[in-house]
Amino acid sequence: MVTGEVRALALAHYARQQAAAVHAVARVRELWQRIDHRRITGSWQQLAPLLVAAVTDAQRQAAALADPYVAAVVEAEDADPTSAGRVRPGAFAGIASDGRPLLSLLYQPVIDWKVRMLAGQSVDEAFRGSLASALRITATQVADAGRGATGAAMAGRRTIQGYVRVVQPPACARCIILAGKEYGWNRGFQRHPRCDCIHLPTTLVARNQHRRGFIDPDDYFRGLSRAEQDRVFGEAGARAIREGADMAQVVNARRGMTTMTAYGRQVQATTEGATRRGAFYRLERRRAIDRGLVPGDGRGFQLRTPRLMPEEIYRLAESRDEAISLLRRFGYLT
Repeated sequence: MVTGEVRALALAHYARQQAAAVHAVARVRELWQRIDHRRITGSWQQLAPLLVAAVTDAQRQAAALADPYVAAVVEAEDADPTSAGRVRPGAFAGIASDGRPLLSLLYQPVIDWKVRMLAGQSVDEAFRGSLASALRITATQVADAGRGATGAAMAGRRTIQGYVRVVQPPACARCIILAGKEYGWNRGFQRHPRCDCIHLPTTLVARNQHRRGFIDPDDYFRGLSRAEQDRVFGEAGARAIREGADMAQVVNARRGMTTMTAYGRQVQATTEGATRRGAFYRLERRRAIDRGLVPGDGRGFQLRTPRLMPEEIYRLAESRDEAISLLRRFGYLT
């Protein structure tokens, strides 16, 4: 069972992550409302640096919470505090969780705005839809940065064997069925837009079968009104569950991910950080210099290696040592 101390640590971490996301959402809302409805693209371009900065700063704040949180959980469980490296908060900021630059992702609501108008909505109606999309993106990217950094912090501590998914209400059907589920340390975190669930690192696997991510899916379902059951699970799904169907079989919790072709296979990767001023570019150039592939001044170096995302590293690594090595190589750990 979860001790009171560990539970408090997880809930406090959840609250801090939420605060970072809420602050970013408020800032993006304020900026989005400045867009001139008569020249949407032009005025958005003027605001774009501020929009990117707002989300990037919040991502960095969320990522910076990872090491202290995981360290506190390890201490509370009286486990070995040794870490193979520190999380680089900046490595999780300025990029989207699917690997694209934030600037590109934050332009999507502008496209949505125009598509809505082409479909017959008024400028103001379409604006409201684009604003909702921008806020959803903001909340999602801040939460994903925090989760990605927490995953890297766990990978760097060999005493962590896995994590439990912590779900707090109100929650969607996809998250409810995963509440309390335990995963290995190298399993990616399933999430959906605006998902705010978090990791609870654990030092022993499969010892906490009764800790339900602080909610029990069946109890949560029964505690909802019939109307809420229908809203969260869909009318047909809720009826099936009330009639005894397995909740996990009713709800599809999988989320598709964007991939690219590299290393002879489809991988989740990003080109972010690959410019001459990018951290990953500098790491790879230093690596090439150390291996004698280019002169000491780095002259002639060309980056040809896509930067793997953390979840892809966990999937490909065959051992904890390899995962730590790759996290360090791709700039997620020092």
